[in-house]
Amino acid sequence: MNTKVLVTGGTGFLGAYILQELVQQGYTVRAIRRRPQAPFYIPQAILSKVEWVEGDILDVVSLVEAMQDMDAVIHSAGKVSFHNRDKEALYKINIEGTANVVNAAIETGIKRFVHISSVAAIGRDASSEMVTEEKKWHQNKYTTPYAVSKHLAEMEVWRGAAEGLNAVMVNPSTILGYGDWHTSSCAIFKSVYDEFPWYTTGINGFVGVEDVARAVVMLMQSDLSGERYIINNVNWTFQQMLNTIADGFGKKRPSREATPLLGALAWRMEKVKSFFSGKSPLLTSHSARVAQSKTYFDNRKILAALPQFSFTPLQESIAKACRQYIENPPPA
Repeated sequence: MNTKVLVTGGTGFLGAYILQELVQQGYTVRAIRRRPQAPFYIPQAILSKVEWVEGDILDVVSLVEAMQDMDAVIHSAGKVSFHNRDKEALYKINIEGTANVVNAAIETGIKRFVHISSVAAIGRDASSEMVTEEKKWHQNKYTTPYAVSKHLAEMEVWRGAAEGLNAVMVNPSTILGYGDWHTSSCAIFKSVYDEFPWYTTGINGFVGVEDVARAVVMLMQSDLSGERYIINNVNWTFQQMLNTIADGFGKKRPSREATPLLGALAWRMEKVKSFFSGKSPLLTSHSARVAQSKTYFDNRKILAALPQFSFTPLQESIAKACRQYIENPPPA
């Protein structure tokens, strides 16, 4: 196999697992990074087979240089934050950065482009209806600056597709797995490991990180184009997800329900604490609303598009991640 693939965001949580999947399948892999740091949760034997190049999605020249002689690009780089203070950075990295990657891909004649978006870009509301790829975007009280940035990033990809880019889009739900539990959705594992006592009964979509990586590479290999695909395994209550992680760690299950009123008080207290500590709050008004909402994500389109693909039972993915966190704790 001599297909050459460039991955942006290769040092990020999902990006690192995409690198692993590509290397294991025998691809020639190049990855952009801003600084010489490697994801500790991916075996060094895998990472040593990746050609690392210094670059930044906000630096067009470095992007064009990185794409030389590449056949495909998987754009996984982006910023994830639900804090209003990060709005400007979210827009610059996720929207302007994606526009740069799209433009560089067109300029260098990239044959295949896979964009990693998010179910946040599709939107959520209080209707409790099943969210499909056809859902129309509209903003409401559940819309975060992150969601807006990912939605507008998608617009850049569709604009590129209209200009001839052979592109496909994936929209993962909340991704769970073994990584740096001080950042991203991996922080859920640290919270449960520390026996954080609160839970909510809101409903959300969840999926294992290795399943997402497999689906991304399979879509890259396919002839599908001009489509988006929700990558979601199951729709669980947050309580069920937290209980499953607690069981995997052998820790106490969260036992105190965070009602909407308590959630509203909690994020305000976090905001005050953040003001004095200078650290980002653990909970925001946006994440508090999401934790109380009931949103169901439909996965039928991806399963129909990739008949050979199937999801790993989420209980198995969580149990595996818990074992890895226990055996190889992330650096402090």
